[in-house]
Amino acid sequence: MHNCLVSRVLYLVSRVLVGVTFVFSGFVKAIDPLGTTYKIQDYLEVMHLSWFSELALVASFALITAEFLAGMLLITNINFKLGLWLSSLLMIAMTPLTLWIALTNPVTDCGCFGDAIILSNWATFWKNIVLDALIIILWILQKRLYRPWLTPFPSWVLTITFSLITIGVGIHSLNNLPFIDFRPYKIGNDILEGMELPEGAQRDQYRTTFIYSRDGVAQEFELQDAPYNDSTWVFVEQRTELIAKGEEPPIHDFSIITTEGDDLTYDILYREGKTYLVVMYDLHKTKTKYLDNVRRVYDKAQAEGAEFLVLTASSDMIDEFKQEHNLPYQFALTDPIQLKTMVRSNPGVVILEGAKVIDKFNPNWKYCKK
Repeated sequence: MHNCLVSRVLYLVSRVLVGVTFVFSGFVKAIDPLGTTYKIQDYLEVMHLSWFSELALVASFALITAEFLAGMLLITNINFKLGLWLSSLLMIAMTPLTLWIALTNPVTDCGCFGDAIILSNWATFWKNIVLDALIIILWILQKRLYRPWLTPFPSWVLTITFSLITIGVGIHSLNNLPFIDFRPYKIGNDILEGMELPEGAQRDQYRTTFIYSRDGVAQEFELQDAPYNDSTWVFVEQRTELIAKGEEPPIHDFSIITTEGDDLTYDILYREGKTYLVVMYDLHKTKTKYLDNVRRVYDKAQAEGAEFLVLTASSDMIDEFKQEHNLPYQFALTDPIQLKTMVRSNPGVVILEGAKVIDKFNPNWKYCKK
């Protein structure tokens, strides 16, 4: 009797923990399918499989749907065996992948929980080991403890419904931006504040040494031991090395550089009034069908007396792109990772009031008809 109770509790706890993990993982990816796409593309690049990048968005939706569906089926105990198979196959793929990532560190964040929770590569691997153990428990106990509570037809109706809901959330987020934004450029955030380390954060630690020479022999000294006042020693050089990497501010590597090389970053962030930033991180991939709507945004900015600037990372294509589409706007250069983080759209619009993000959107027809 006691063993039976323990088995039931273990079975229930394992089912819920695995299910909740997959539901959460699938949900935070579903509200930001482009973020998942970018992460898949990062993986493909380090694996030298960039030729597969065109299918990254499809792979993103497949992963999102599989994760969310697996979790929902386990939690609700509907089509349980399908959920168990899906979760098992996902972990068979993810466990060796995350071990490789932990050992080689080709990317700094696996993207398992989107931007909602950032785990180190080793933490991600050990998290997967725990999930593997729980899934093995489910395989062992399900033979005698699993009891379906729905007939096959309604079970499959709900299974398909869960899948369609996941895909629908992803498509909505793709067209209208994520409705929950976990990134540092979300509406209401101040970019200048995001560029600063929080109080109490671990900062980079450096070691400085001084090289002096006497009688042709060089010797290294710490700061407090350097023979500043000993004329028999001749100063050679100063060396500074990083001994401990500190935390990074939420927003780093953000800059706005003109095509002539002038830095506009702080001119923009300290400017009074509105600034319209149109993000086209890759001009080769920009959806040109939205350029008429970008012109409407430009006209609105002009009417308001606001600054208007197009940010891109495609320095080699700016002149050609402007000429081909007859664009009168000023273009500036920004790090592509920062542009992808700012807004999940290409093109996308970010509106600043000073350094504060007050709005951002995908310039599709729905917004620009207003």
